[in-house]
Amino acid sequence: MPRIDRRVQKSQEAIKNAFIELMSEKSFDQLTIQDISDRANVGRRTVYDHYLDKFDILEKLIEEHIEELRKLCKAAADLDFAEGNLIWFEYFERNHSFFFTMLTSKGATTFRKHFLAFVMEELEDEVNVSEGINKGLSKQLILSFFSAAIVEIVEMWIVNGLNEPTEAVARQVGILLDRNLE
Repeated sequence: MPRIDRRVQKSQEAIKNAFIELMSEKSFDQLTIQDISDRANVGRRTVYDHYLDKFDILEKLIEEHIEELRKLCKAAADLDFAEGNLIWFEYFERNHSFFFTMLTSKGATTFRKHFLAFVMEELEDEVNVSEGINKGLSKQLILSFFSAAIVEIVEMWIVNGLNEPTEAVARQVGILLDRNLE
């Protein structure tokens, strides 16, 4: 039985890797299941055994990475923003190919939407509008502002080729959040 599981896992990994590679080479609209199966060196039927269509592959890939980020957030729950952000930014760096492809391809809109919703969800408990520097402000406005800023910074950093050191970007974003979300 474990042998079947490994084969299934190997096929899924090959399909996902082929999909990401192809997304970096051609537009999502031009991408076909045949392209994916050829690149992954699996049959079309194998692709359909695991995914409904190319939209399903895109959604599943995004969900997997968002779930990994969610796990990292839980693991970093007791850290301040600067320390916690370093864990995130190291993850972005390790998975640069995926994030770069998602942010520069036709899948960017879908990815940004999911990522923005995730960041808002993660910041929800960090925003206090009943006291402190944000007293009386709109919680939704604050969440939207900082979530959009984080998504934009991550996008800029990844698309520009990680030209700033990971630690520096994570620390600076963390400082800004620590200063403004007391």
